[in-house]
Amino acid sequence: MRSIQSAPLQGQRVLVRVDYNVPLTEDGKVADPSRIVESIPTLRYLIDRGCRLVLMSHLGRPKGPEPSLSLRPIVAELERQLGRTVVFAADSVGPATEEAAHRLGEGEVLLLENLRFHPEEEANDPAYAASLARLGELFVEDAFGSVHRAHASTAGVAKVLPAYAGLLVEREVRELGRLLETPDRPYAALLGGAKVKDKLPLLRSLVGRVDRLLIGGAMALPLLAPSTVTDPKLRGQVEDFLAHAQQGRAQVILPEDFVLRETATGAIREAEGAHVPEGWAALDVGHRTRAAFARALADSRTVFFNGPLGKAEEPAFAEGTRAVLTALRSAPGFHVLAGGDTARVVRDLGLSDAFSYSSTGGGAALEFIEGRALPGIVAIP
Repeated sequence: MRSIQSAPLQGQRVLVRVDYNVPLTEDGKVADPSRIVESIPTLRYLIDRGCRLVLMSHLGRPKGPEPSLSLRPIVAELERQLGRTVVFAADSVGPATEEAAHRLGEGEVLLLENLRFHPEEEANDPAYAASLARLGELFVEDAFGSVHRAHASTAGVAKVLPAYAGLLVEREVRELGRLLETPDRPYAALLGGAKVKDKLPLLRSLVGRVDRLLIGGAMALPLLAPSTVTDPKLRGQVEDFLAHAQQGRAQVILPEDFVLRETATGAIREAEGAHVPEGWAALDVGHRTRAAFARALADSRTVFFNGPLGKAEEPAFAEGTRAVLTALRSAPGFHVLAGGDTARVVRDLGLSDAFSYSSTGGGAALEFIEGRALPGIVAIP
């Protein structure tokens, strides 16, 4: 990709797509600044070259303007991380916003209001993309978490302005690319989560490329007992995946036991197999599964992890994920974590050091690992 390190930057007004889709507290403060922190190296690189920065991002999934999803609360945290004043624009487009962008001096920063307050953003409307493009002379894509969407602020603007990859996007493509090109083997993928439907395309892709595919969380249940899936279409997809997996190179390792909780009483017990009795829910993997997963990861030279192995936000059901990642921490090799929610779980467990690289992308990272062409990446020459 064309990098900002090769761009004619000096004194330019640069439109930068960042990913400030961060969680906010009830009183409107940034609860987790990780994504803001990740954007700082690119912003400082541009500021050091006298650029005038216009930053654009989305937050949440608003249906038109919603005060609770304004990007205004981001300003204080961004100023703290960047060490300089940040001006806020009350809209992402329009005469007042254009005036504020053109008034910027060298090294000054303008943050636009939530892009998704305009439905034209997600529709990749050419007129809206052109309005955004009027705010800059160059476009820098640095929101890896959004590059899998063909939106006006990713794919659309890149058709109007000279487009370059920011330092974060460059790093993501370089590090995640190691999983696609010539990964050291054995190569294992460890996937968890609640809904198998969301992960089936990724699972199907991985069985042809990894050596071991470890699947935990509630999404393992349909794979253990396809006949229990009530949706005929999903049942067919699960059966198709299992047949495909038999032809792939990967050894598919599924849970042997689960930790169950009774809905009515809150009672907790472990049970073998995939059968979950009426009135109970499977919320973690059991001790036998934890040991089997740890053995499978022990000599793996490359590991990709996405999704906790249980309802890890509750301490009683975080032990499966904790045990397996603790074992991974002592295993050699290149370990990659993907997904914002997954990263938060890992941080809460104090196990971030089990990973060589943590991606800022959730859906973008998964689609990249699948080998899909991502619109925001394709748009950069």
